[in-house]
Amino acid sequence: METISENRAFGGTQGVYTHASDATGTDMTFGLFLPEEARDGPVPLLWYLSGLTCTHENAMNKAGAQAWAAEQGIALVFPDTSPRGEGVADDPAYDLGQGAGFYVNATQDPWASHFRMWDYITEDLPALMFKDFPLDMERQAITGHSMGGHGALTIAMRLPGRFTSVSAFAPICNPTDSDWGRKQFSAYLGEDEEAWAPHDATLLMHAAGFDGPILIDTGTNDQFGDLLKTEALAHAAAARRQPMQLRMQPGYDHSYFFVSSFMEDHVAFHAEALYSV
Repeated sequence: METISENRAFGGTQGVYTHASDATGTDMTFGLFLPEEARDGPVPLLWYLSGLTCTHENAMNKAGAQAWAAEQGIALVFPDTSPRGEGVADDPAYDLGQGAGFYVNATQDPWASHFRMWDYITEDLPALMFKDFPLDMERQAITGHSMGGHGALTIAMRLPGRFTSVSAFAPICNPTDSDWGRKQFSAYLGEDEEAWAPHDATLLMHAAGFDGPILIDTGTNDQFGDLLKTEALAHAAAARRQPMQLRMQPGYDHSYFFVSSFMEDHVAFHAEALYSV
């Protein structure tokens, strides 16, 4: 692992690091904020998964999360959204290829060689971080925005017991029934829709739900509202009697102005769950 930068922030340290990933077969970059309490021992960790076109930098620089994490004594990790670099497949469209990994393990060419973001987020990066940084493996929570909200919800529901809580900002809720999903799943996973189901939060909610608290915020003026399929997840949670806070925020869109407006709420939501363990 190589340190790219480390900056003092809110009493803690905002670092950026790069490392060779076994999962993707490429170098990967991530941001990690450690609060002041990390000097004395392991601290809880909140994962933030970003959306389409983003790198590790977007949320790290725009979401305003470090101030609230420092207040709660929580670490934040900001992974990249896909493999990158020479020899990594890409596509001219913004919603496929580099910057659009969709948190799946691709099985189809030309993506299968490097696009293994599920393994990267759930196995590769955690193994590195818990070895090299003062983080408490028993206290993890996860959140994300848009495509990252999709990733946060599906990862949390498929790995019961790993995360105390899950939240999302304007998540893609039902990708098997959306152009933000069907296009990418066809490319990465092939045409067999049974292979898509483990990456659809609505289908996972019907099948298993989540064994902890859930918080979702979506703006009523979200310009991608038709693609998010928020109502499908709401109906699935109601059918399952799954406890879930779904807040439709009046006038907000899909931007980081929206995310930063409610970041304090999400960090506090996760802190309550993390410190109850």
